[in-house]
Amino acid sequence: MNERRISAVEVEQTVLPGIGLRHEFTTRSGRRIGIVSHRTGRRDLVIYDLDDPDRACETVKLTDEEADTLVELLGAPRIVQRLNALHRDVEGLVSLQLPIPSGSPYAGRPMGDAQVRTRTGASIVAVVRSGQVVASPGPEFRLTGDDIVVVVGSPESTAAVADIFSHG
Repeated sequence: MNERRISAVEVEQTVLPGIGLRHEFTTRSGRRIGIVSHRTGRRDLVIYDLDDPDRACETVKLTDEEADTLVELLGAPRIVQRLNALHRDVEGLVSLQLPIPSGSPYAGRPMGDAQVRTRTGASIVAVVRSGQVVASPGPEFRLTGDDIVVVVGSPESTAAVADIFSHG
């Protein structure tokens, strides 16, 4: 499990082998909310029990269109929506938003040092930093522990990118 901050909110990222990624955070009122991003592209919104934050009291399975609508309502970058539409049209293509953990061996280093495309075959198509999208960043672009990279590739290659940014 990796943790990072988005604004003043700490987000925990957990790789779910064979499934995808789970991102969770706790609201100011103490509620835990999570998103499970399946390798298939499906997203589940998970609301955890107030008395037992490890137990899901509600899970909402979202279609791509519903996830896109929720993202738009919450103000996420439009580039992610375009990528979701793209992998609906191209079988086997997925896009993931991967936070760079503060303890990542690549935090503070040029993105090219990770050699993501060479090692995995996946491509980093954008970096989201402080709510701003940097499209098609070059290998000299320095990553920070606050960045979210948008990766496109196969389910296996994008999972490998998550592992690279977490463990090297």
